[in-house]
Amino acid sequence: MSLRTGYTTGACATACTKAALTALLTQQAVGEIEITLPLGQKVLFKVSCSFNKQYATCTTIKDGGDDPDATHGATIGSTVSLNAGDDVVFLRGEGVGVVTLPGLAIGVGEPAINPVPRKMMRDAVNFIRHQYQLDRGVDVQVFVVNGEEIARKTLNARIGIIGGISILGTTGIVKPFSASAYIASITQGIDVSIANGCDTVVINSGGRSENILRKRFAELPEFAFVQYGNWIGETLGKIKTTQLQKVTMGIMLGKACKLAQGELDTHSGKSSWDKQFIYELAMSCGYPAAQCAPILELNLARRLTELFPFRAEEPFYRELRARCYAVCHAIIPAVVLEILLIDANDNII
Repeated sequence: MSLRTGYTTGACATACTKAALTALLTQQAVGEIEITLPLGQKVLFKVSCSFNKQYATCTTIKDGGDDPDATHGATIGSTVSLNAGDDVVFLRGEGVGVVTLPGLAIGVGEPAINPVPRKMMRDAVNFIRHQYQLDRGVDVQVFVVNGEEIARKTLNARIGIIGGISILGTTGIVKPFSASAYIASITQGIDVSIANGCDTVVINSGGRSENILRKRFAELPEFAFVQYGNWIGETLGKIKTTQLQKVTMGIMLGKACKLAQGELDTHSGKSSWDKQFIYELAMSCGYPAAQCAPILELNLARRLTELFPFRAEEPFYRELRARCYAVCHAIIPAVVLEILLIDANDNII
């Protein structure tokens, strides 16, 4: 059974904006509206509508399809009114974040509505303006009900988007379990770090490892820490395009075992740790076969600490780090790279 696709917050905001401007100009309620997505698909959205002679507001419920996104089921809305100019002006509504740090595609102080959704809304407004021969500008205030609460489930605050979610989307379509949103947060996080003067970043797999590393690097600002999740390859690829001087990678043992064998996507659905590879790695360090053989029976890589004491001088971990380093260094040879291993008890090598 195939998974359902859904629609981005940007597509939802565009539908609401087009419907609201139509309602304002016709003074008639709009129940559904068709928009054109960036790749040319035409889709129909159901909307709820209210209006008077000064402004109109339309909302829709975001359907993310079968993607477990934080914004699935959220109420996205847009309030439009006319202005004295001739341009489309984007205003921040409740639940939409504001950009507070440089480095993003949107300037500081602007509502966190990304460039593609802005273009989609501007095109929709201009279509309606042409249809009704409107020679005035339009204010567009996008809002998200409970958006500030939803934003707490995202990494927005890390990259300086405060007070709500971002209005996102490059195609208008949400693909189930797509990595695109997470990878976008990685690249944005690195951009924000650089734009705010960082020449060093600490990349890590998630909240737990980051909390450990932030204690170790307490002198670094929050935006110097970037979570790569499972997408090590994409993270290193982004770093390769920058002028960063130093990268520290914190990595849990399970992911380190995958990375050491050259796996750059550590998602359990994409790769698994190769026990035979780790067994041979351990044997190459000079351990007796009797100590290495149990590796082949382990169900979890983190249990390697039961066979090899987790300490910096232990040959197994020195070699594991060296293998991880070699894989990463091949991608970012110009960057000073440090690899830190983290065990299940939050110890660091």
